Amino acid sequence: MNRYPAWLNWLVLVILLLGAVLAMPNIYGSVPAVQIASADGEPYAEAKVAQIVGVLEAAELTPEAAYIQDGRVVLRFAAVEKQQSAGDRLRERFGSSSNIALTLAPKLPAWVRNLGLSPMSLGLDLRGGVYVLLEVDMDAAIENRINLYEQDFAERLQEANIRRQVRVEGQTITVRVARDEDFDEARDIVRNADRDLLILDGEDGRSFRVRMSEQQIKARHDFAIEQNMTTLRNRVNQLGVAEPLVQRQGTDRIVVQLPGVQDPNRLNEILTATATLEFHLVDETRDSPGSRRYPGRGDERSQVLKRQIIVSGDQIIDAESGFSEGQPAVFIKLDSAGGESMLKTTIENLNKPMSAVFIETRRETVIRNGVEETHDIRTEEIINTATIRGTFKNSFQITGLTPIEARDLALLLRAGALAAPVYKVEERTIGPSLGQDNIDRGFNAVRIGFLAVVVFMAFYYRWFGMIANLALFSNLMFIVALLSLLQASLTLPGIAGIVLTVGMAVDANVLIFERIREELAAGNPPQASIHAGYEKALSSIADANITTLIAAIVLLIFGTGPIRGFAITLSLGIVTSMFTAIVGTRTVVNLVFGGRRLSSVPV
Repeated sequence: MNRYPAWLNWLVLVILLLGAVLAMPNIYGSVPAVQIASADGEPYAEAKVAQIVGVLEAAELTPEAAYIQDGRVVLRFAAVEKQQSAGDRLRERFGSSSNIALTLAPKLPAWVRNLGLSPMSLGLDLRGGVYVLLEVDMDAAIENRINLYEQDFAERLQEANIRRQVRVEGQTITVRVARDEDFDEARDIVRNADRDLLILDGEDGRSFRVRMSEQQIKARHDFAIEQNMTTLRNRVNQLGVAEPLVQRQGTDRIVVQLPGVQDPNRLNEILTATATLEFHLVDETRDSPGSRRYPGRGDERSQVLKRQIIVSGDQIIDAESGFSEGQPAVFIKLDSAGGESMLKTTIENLNKPMSAVFIETRRETVIRNGVEETHDIRTEEIINTATIRGTFKNSFQITGLTPIEARDLALLLRAGALAAPVYKVEERTIGPSLGQDNIDRGFNAVRIGFLAVVVFMAFYYRWFGMIANLALFSNLMFIVALLSLLQASLTLPGIAGIVLTVGMAVDANVLIFERIREELAAGNPPQASIHAGYEKALSSIADANITTLIAAIVLLIFGTGPIRGFAITLSLGIVTSMFTAIVGTRTVVNLVFGGRRLSSVPV
């Protein structure tokens, strides 16, 4: 009656051993580390490890371990002081070709790494690191789109030989034609450019206004958020930061969490930087419509440039910093559309000058009369002007930057352009010591809760209570194993979910054991009482856990940040507790009591 088939007993044992193996990497802890990634995104080979270790050995900074992980070199150190000194030395030696970040790495033996095992990911509040809340300038996103519409309309009307005036007024484009007979044709051309635009006729019969619809504005806002999230992920990856979290918050904000990062200054500059490039022909006649004067940087003099953009930053697919004839340079590769535009321009404008314009947007905060005011500042400077001596297409180079500017610009161009500027709203840096303090407090809460439950179950339910305690320990192990397998981040709210699971995990056993007591009190035999206890309590256990699981899944889907961390551990805990309480404890009960003639049940 109370026996499982042998295959089921072996299956439970295999699952238990598998959980132990997956949870094992978490017992080793983390140590200070330096992570080196190639600036061009290419994975490193083992030969690079030997080269890097050789540089550190010469400086008496030998790491305790060095290995390749996900194409990056990881160097582990016993102390933070050695980690920081090694980071400085490696930046001096490999700073131009590599991205170097200070972080934390699990102190795993080589054989554990070779098995592909890794500990669970710790959230920012446990591991320490940098938290940055960024706000996307939605007005700038719409303004950028409006400016593109303006340029497109002007080019289409010029091709149709329509004399016109196209200007932007806020988020509205006003188009005025010189002749009445061109009005209908001009309006049709604009409508065909984008049929979702709203077109309102003016009162003079020669002008009309063009605006984006509400659907287009919302779509542009969503695009700006998604594009910026993608770009920020690329930038963080280019810097070599492990386990970054980039997610949307609300309608116009993005949260960036960088667990383990200990040097946030340069990261913040890269995250919020909006630097990009545009290439324009120099207007030597100075009479082209829309031409304007751009200031020069350093030794470059100001120039009047044509308004038409030959190539912009979003058409650059790769960029590397280096040196050309002794000067810092950025070597650029264009996509197919950008290459065709550059080829056409160079063929048609041989021996004419072309300028590279460096564009940067930043926000400055000043206090006037006790009131804090913010101002958006857009800088556009010519960094390089060169005469087109031959035709070229996808590959070329620019100069006129300092070595640091060239490196940072190459990184930004590789990662992609931001669809709209982002500004830092909030920044928090959590040190490793505070993160460790949070870990200690959290696990102390788990230990106290666990021990309290263990004592109660052992005292109140005797041997059956000890079996329930064994299941409770297995349940905690399975939660850790699943977090490690799924690489779901454990946070402080997640620890709260584990503590709650500890209490909930014994609920099922309490129901079973109380049901067994009721059956015994009714005069049923011990073996029949055990069988009835498990069978009759099953529906109540399933109902209670499934409804809680539904609530946890809803929190996981619709929640953000801490709520999701709580929901993840709660969901996993419910699933594992049902297995350990129903299948796990019954397996042990069957093995211990199932084959015996019992006069009573120690419950």
